[in-house]
Amino acid sequence: QVQLAESGGGLVQAGGSLGLSCTASGRIFRINVMGWYRQAPEKQRELVATIDSGGSSNYADSVKGRFTISRDNAKNTVTLQMNSLKPEDTAVYYCYADGISRSWERFSSWGQGTQVTVSS
Repeated sequence: QVQLAESGGGLVQAGGSLGLSCTASGRIFRINVMGWYRQAPEKQRELVATIDSGGSSNYADSVKGRFTISRDNAKNTVTLQMNSLKPEDTAVYYCYADGISRSWERFSSWGQGTQVTVSS
């Protein structure tokens, strides 16, 4: 089993910044992709940003230029720095990771989610 623990959510004014962090733990051999998704009330969960083991990242068009994703492979941690936040960024943000466990099994895991609220 691989577990993901998220932190950094909260309430911020429009134009402000927040940083999210997610750490994977468990019997991990290799993590391939880590990333962040979000879900607003009564809406579908959508991709925010992902980063692969080689450091290649991709972003939703709505956050390009404002958000930055990074990872620390030694710590099994992914972060999302969110700047110039807008009210439409308000959502529950979920961490995601996939890879191979130490028992040579593939895994894909989701965090429990952390609330980000941006006031206008």
